[in-house]
Amino acid sequence: MAAPAGHPVREARSECSEEALAAALADVPELPRLLEIDPYLKPFAPDFQRRYKLFSQTLNNIGESEGGIDKFSRGYESFGVHRCADGGLYCKEWAPGAEGVFLTGDFNDWNPFAYPYKRLDFGKWELYIPPKQNRSVLVPHGSKLKVVIRSKSGEILYRISPWAKYVTRDSDNVNYDWIHWDPEHPYKFKHSKPKKPRGLRIYESHVGISSYEGKIASYKHFTCNILPRIKDLGYNCIQLMAIMEHAYYASFGYQITSFFAASSRFGTPEELKELVDTAHSMGITVLLDMVHSHASKNSEDGLNMFDGTESCYFHYGPRGNHNLWDSRLFAYSSWEVLRFLLSNIRWWLEEYRFDGFRFDGVTSMLYHHHGIGQNFSGDYHEYFGLQVDEDALTYIMLANHLVHTLYPDSITIAEDVSGMPALCFPISLGGGGFDYRLAMAVPDKWIQLLKEYKDEDWNMGNIVYTLTNRRYLEKCIAYAESHDQALVGDKTLAFWLMDAEMYTNMSVLTPFTPVIDRGIQLHKMIRLITHALGGEGYLNFMGNEFGHPEWLDFPRKGNNESYHYARRQFHLSDDDLLRYKFLNNFDRDMNKLEERCHWLSAPQAHVSEEHETNKIIAFERAGLLFVFNFHPSNSYTDYRLGTTVPGKYKIVLDSDAAEYGGHQRLDHNTDFFSKPFEHNNCPYSLLEGYTEVSGGALGGLARPLPERGVSAAARGQQPGWERRSAAKGSVAEQFCGSLSPCLRAWRGVLVAPSFPRTSVPPKARFCPGYNSAPHAGWHFAAA
Repeated sequence: MAAPAGHPVREARSECSEEALAAALADVPELPRLLEIDPYLKPFAPDFQRRYKLFSQTLNNIGESEGGIDKFSRGYESFGVHRCADGGLYCKEWAPGAEGVFLTGDFNDWNPFAYPYKRLDFGKWELYIPPKQNRSVLVPHGSKLKVVIRSKSGEILYRISPWAKYVTRDSDNVNYDWIHWDPEHPYKFKHSKPKKPRGLRIYESHVGISSYEGKIASYKHFTCNILPRIKDLGYNCIQLMAIMEHAYYASFGYQITSFFAASSRFGTPEELKELVDTAHSMGITVLLDMVHSHASKNSEDGLNMFDGTESCYFHYGPRGNHNLWDSRLFAYSSWEVLRFLLSNIRWWLEEYRFDGFRFDGVTSMLYHHHGIGQNFSGDYHEYFGLQVDEDALTYIMLANHLVHTLYPDSITIAEDVSGMPALCFPISLGGGGFDYRLAMAVPDKWIQLLKEYKDEDWNMGNIVYTLTNRRYLEKCIAYAESHDQALVGDKTLAFWLMDAEMYTNMSVLTPFTPVIDRGIQLHKMIRLITHALGGEGYLNFMGNEFGHPEWLDFPRKGNNESYHYARRQFHLSDDDLLRYKFLNNFDRDMNKLEERCHWLSAPQAHVSEEHETNKIIAFERAGLLFVFNFHPSNSYTDYRLGTTVPGKYKIVLDSDAAEYGGHQRLDHNTDFFSKPFEHNNCPYSLLEGYTEVSGGALGGLARPLPERGVSAAARGQQPGWERRSAAKGSVAEQFCGSLSPCLRAWRGVLVAPSFPRTSVPPKARFCPGYNSAPHAGWHFAAA
């Protein structure tokens, strides 16, 4: 039922013995439920058994040796440097390869050997420094510190503690300095965490580029200027990138040097806490971009070679290096590495009150090959066997167990391109424990269509397949584009659509050019159909909601250290004379309609039409009927649409509306009535007269479907990986009723019943669909 279409399990692994299956079912508490959901996984039951036993054994060992994972994950309370109640200082490090460890800094005029640590068991070292005679602290807040390591070869190394909470870099210095952070008046949180969102609408954000000015923006700027925008746009979650300290700004925060330190480029730790607290006061959930898949190779201000050996926190030899990322790879089987990483998770949850994490580079963690050179086909053999790094997978399970045990409403998202089965199922089922995975094939599909295909060659079935081809009951975050597509070397959707004309033809004082008209309509439709059909959550990278021009490029030698492209020009969407406001308005109303109708938390959509000739897609979800006309030139009148729900429909979102830069070709006062006339395997249908569909949501259909338009409504449920097709119908006969709207090219509309439904729709299935207006999208919703 849930096997990837077209990639059956090989005969060689088609079954396991009854004894092996019984043993697996006995060891993994809810494995029978997983195998019921996806029977194709039955041959791999021993793999799930082994993974679960590794997780359970590690968790039990932590309990026996450390008093439980709760205590084990509090490493930051003892490791590093801490002020004691008597005014003294307690210091602790793990440096198994060191012959000697010392503390130095401003407080002792940088005498490297004045304060030696005492060697403990298992490579640990500790130091207690008594207070001054007046009981004042010997190392005041803001002091610069270094750990001095004497290696086995006798070399003297100056290092930053892996547990450092704040590091900065002077303008004339290449390396970062460790700053002892112990403010007299730390920030006190004022607001409680918001409830876990019913449907995640994520605004992917980078604090440093959030200003239009050519400089690094601050936590304060983001708090005061960007958070209100995010709230107004209807997003209920922000994902903060590049927060964990990274020496190289252009790495986008993915080459971490200090894992416990909030990036000082943007301000102080207290200002980051204020940002999170303010977001919570607005009801916004805050996720951290967590990078535990690798670390920077920096040694003087990073983890690499901390104790003089390359195998302190990382694997020794080639296994400890990522060749494409030029970074170090953690030894996840190491006891102290587990303590470090699990404590790091808890630190961000408790010190800064983040609500969860988006784990970066999960594919690299899961496999010994790190995904390099792999073309994952969906064959289940790719996800099991010796290529899987089960030490890393055990850590992933421990991390998710910790997060959801400490804070059950916390959210974890996996950036995994491989599609590993059960990664987003609970650990008790044998899964990895994530809540969501990113639907990474979706943005690739849109870029492929825009780069390689003419509008008239777009395949409606392939679009629907990409948007719905996900594992049953494993939730996905859909997105049309993220920061990856915005980076230099690629283009945003807006730039692929409109390119150079964005510089000259975005003024409302000038007539629409064909390029700008097409670009604006398709931009809205692509985002709406991705939002409504692509997953159980939605993500947008900051600025792309209004079609931010150009690309993203951080200052580096290759661009003469310029900040010109490392910024977000939000003022463009505020200018009433520019067309960016139309895209911004549509994005806002799309999100707010989802907040009202909850399609992200509804079962998968029931797709009733994928009409290749007419370029129409229609589907139902959460009681809404979505209709998209992707045809570049054809509009349709008296178009019949199938539906599973009887009743009266009203237009609730219309991408062709004037406030969204449309041509106002739909009458929003029209009521549409479904009748018991079967169409496209749906028991009811309604006729849509003259409608423009450019992407939107309506409480009923009242106009013809334009080319490139979409309309959607769904209340059913359908398993991932499973596609069942229904007979394709004629677009001209999609509506049954006395309506005469027309579907315009490049339009999308959303409609919904205007009174309570009494019938229960059949189990949702994938069906071919149709759209009746060029480049348009409709959405029908309850009035």
